[in-house]
Order: sequence, then C-alpha cells, then structure tokens
Amino acid sequence: MEYSTFGRHVAVDAWGVDFELLNSAEFLQSHMVEAAEACGATVLSVQSKQFEPQGATVLVLLSESHLSIHTYPERGFAALDCYTCGETVDPQLAIDYMLTVLKPKTTHAKKLVRGMGELQVEEPKMKQIELV
Repeated sequence: MEYSTFGRHVAVDAWGVDFELLNSAEFLQSHMVEAAEACGATVLSVQSKQFEPQGATVLVLLSESHLSIHTYPERGFAALDCYTCGETVDPQLAIDYMLTVLKPKTTHAKKLVRGMGELQVEEPKMKQIELV
C-alpha cells in the first residue's frame, strides 16, 4: 500500500483568552483529546505540563500527526497547532473545537498545505462549532 505525503497544518495565535482557561493543563488536556476525536483523529498518547507560576503545554500525539497548545495566561495568549497527514482527518475541525472552548477575542491563523512540493500558505476558514 502506498501512502500519500499530503498533509494540512493549521497554526493559530489566540489572544484575549481568560486566564483560568489557559492555566489548567488538566482542563486543556481533556478538551484537546475531545478536539482530536471530534476531527476524526486517532489519539496515541498525551503529554501535558503545568508550569509555575502559570502556563501549560499539552501535546496530543495522533496516528495522523499531532495537536498542541502552549499557553501564556498572564498575557491571555495561546499558540495552537494541528498537523494531520492524509485526507481523512481535517485539522481545522480540531482547531475550531478548541477556539470554541477558549473563546479568544482575536485570532491570527495560517494553514500550510504540506507534502505536495512547495509549501502552500492559505487563510483558513475559522468557524464556531456547537459543542455536545
């Protein structure tokens, strides 16, 4: 079986997020796993670190690649990214899920189309989703 090298990588800077939402690795980990599952990805493992005096990093290793967040609660800032290989899992859905949870005032995002030769940079279509 031959595998495609095609992949999509969505990176987002989220500003104006509530301190408490960004300062709990446990809360973020729970929602990051839900975000991965919501986009159809297969979670292999999860690593998280709660920093002192504040901040958190959560890394979700996916069969299709990864989903990550690094937070700076004192600045209301989170750096999120999701990279998935192939065409069956859409990283934008995981990002949309997390932005719905975090409710930032401002976002700056780019999508890279990878594995097809020259990297293509696109503007992703961000949207609010309904959490169930």
